[in-house]
Amino acid sequence: MSKRDLLVEVGLEEMPARFVAQAAAQFKEKVEKWLTAERVPFDQITALETPRRFALLINGLAEKQPDRNDEAKGPARKIAQDEAGNWSKAALGFARSNNVEPDQLYYKEVNGIEYVHARKSEAGKPTTELLPQLAEVITGMSFPKNMRWGARDLKYVRPIRWLVALFGDELIDLEIAGVKSGRVSRGHRFLGTEVTLNHPSEYVSKLAEQYVMVNPDERRAAIVEQIHRLEKENGWTIPMDEGLLDEVVHLVEYPTALYGTFEQEFLSIPREVLVTSMREHQRYFPVENAQGQLLNHFVTVRNGDSRALENVAKGNEKVLRARLSDARFFYVEDQKLSIESCLKRLETIVYHEELGTIGDKVRRVRKTAAQIASKLGVSAEETKQADRIAEIAKFDLVTNMVGEFPELQGIMGEDYARKAGESDLVASGVFEHYLPRFAGDKMPASAQGAIVSLADKMDTIVGCFSIGIVPTGSQDPYGLRRMAAGIVTILVERDWQISLADLWNAAMEGYVAQGVNKRTAEDVKKDLVDFFALRLKNVLQDHGVRYDVIDAVLASDLTLVPEVLAKAKALMGAVQTEEFKLIVEQFNRVNNLAQKAEAGQVSEALFAEDVERALYQAFQAVQKDVEGLKDQEKVLATLSTLRQPINAFFDKVMVMAEDQAVRANRLGLLLQLSRVLYRYADFSKVVFA
Repeated sequence: MSKRDLLVEVGLEEMPARFVAQAAAQFKEKVEKWLTAERVPFDQITALETPRRFALLINGLAEKQPDRNDEAKGPARKIAQDEAGNWSKAALGFARSNNVEPDQLYYKEVNGIEYVHARKSEAGKPTTELLPQLAEVITGMSFPKNMRWGARDLKYVRPIRWLVALFGDELIDLEIAGVKSGRVSRGHRFLGTEVTLNHPSEYVSKLAEQYVMVNPDERRAAIVEQIHRLEKENGWTIPMDEGLLDEVVHLVEYPTALYGTFEQEFLSIPREVLVTSMREHQRYFPVENAQGQLLNHFVTVRNGDSRALENVAKGNEKVLRARLSDARFFYVEDQKLSIESCLKRLETIVYHEELGTIGDKVRRVRKTAAQIASKLGVSAEETKQADRIAEIAKFDLVTNMVGEFPELQGIMGEDYARKAGESDLVASGVFEHYLPRFAGDKMPASAQGAIVSLADKMDTIVGCFSIGIVPTGSQDPYGLRRMAAGIVTILVERDWQISLADLWNAAMEGYVAQGVNKRTAEDVKKDLVDFFALRLKNVLQDHGVRYDVIDAVLASDLTLVPEVLAKAKALMGAVQTEEFKLIVEQFNRVNNLAQKAEAGQVSEALFAEDVERALYQAFQAVQKDVEGLKDQEKVLATLSTLRQPINAFFDKVMVMAEDQAVRANRLGLLLQLSRVLYRYADFSKVVFA
């Protein structure tokens, strides 16, 4: 089959950096699906992009669809023909749906039954007839934000300015928003010119001649190589934040790294402030010495070549100098504020129109933290320290620095609290109560910081759920999933035996007292159980727990997080053995019959067989042994000792005896036993090969 390469490029006004990679990936995915649906084979598809374009280079695209010669199966003979041997409506409908005449139908036996069949033959269409449909694929893309331009109805990420569509050396006609496809692409906005393409294979090289690197991996490699060269030439270390590097890659078409210098005196500002000013406002990389100390230099990446770099550096230095001057002013002014004055201002800042002010939140968090500390049994001094952390944790929200850089909340709070005379532990706790902020983030170092972190996160989650803000699908504007994951991680890392139910009950008390009760407590708790079950599921998956074991342990009590993880690990070890399969079979027999019980009362006087008494005694001993036992492997091993008495019971006893009292007694015994087993896991969900 003959093949050609295909190039499709959509040229636009500059897209935001965060949209660029998403646009290229989405375009690739949609075109792959379209080609598959249209049955057009291809060898390889490569997504290419810059801020002003996204494109696909498809190698080895077939020049036509393969011919189709399929066999379709229809209704059985008894349905396909009537008594007179004529085709039925079902058979005629089958023929029409497959575009064949009735006399072309034939029978074929399948598993001993004759079915009517039809053979469908269809010549493949030339690919050139199909490719104009790409216009619909392009306009069908979606973006986080769209815009209209001119009098066009199309809403798109940015106005489309040019289109290129070449199948080999043949131009494919596309038209979108008044822009017709051609052979002309555009080079760098300032350094390049328009370029005429005769074949898709010329795309990368000809754009490179016009100062456009269309492959993002090449741009990344060039930036990294140039930064490493600056490190080597100057004896520096330049930490490359991956998020910043990704953004810079998608800000430029032709990268050139350079460095600048700022005044030494600015190094008196906290490192976090300097780095944030450089990264968030200017997209600069900081520079360190070999000891990791920040130097008064920065590295930036220019969208252009190496001409007049000194002038570019001076311009960037001037902009950064203004930024750092503002930061230094904010930092000095903030230190004139007292913590108490900041706390008073929190009373005037609305946290959420239905949940009150930040001052209200602080009071709720303090009460919740006190309950958590009590449940954990920490000392009076630790409780006092946790309370102070909770009291001042949000004071930096009213400072100039956090107003300018919201991402510095907690970081500036720790710095200012220490300068205001708070103890190191309390000052650190102000920052720690935000931890962990994302997956893989560091954890609160102190128990006091961890307590306040739990209280603060749970307050936010319960508050949102109480007024009906529950994450659905991809919608989670308040980051509740991330907070819940942080709660679960803290409980696992610290092995704290405090239940999720205790946490959300403590948080709910504050909202009830405040009168925030749009939903009933029962409805809120039901949603919280489902919400945290999904977070626990993710944690268990991260620990390599099988899906069926996850379902088994989460079906039981999931509120003691470390216990759930320990049960899952114990079950993962047990399910590998043949013996455990036999144990679970007995457990499931107990659970199945226990569902027929109306009550769980057991009278030893009604035991008619020794095996009944033996099972009851074994059950009582096991129940006593597992009570308060923390080692979940030992709990599972102890429960497993019931296999033999259960097996003997079912061998010798007819549970559904004619005597109703005896039957009820036996079912009651199985119900009690089932309840103890279910407190560990729902063993019926465990799957054996």
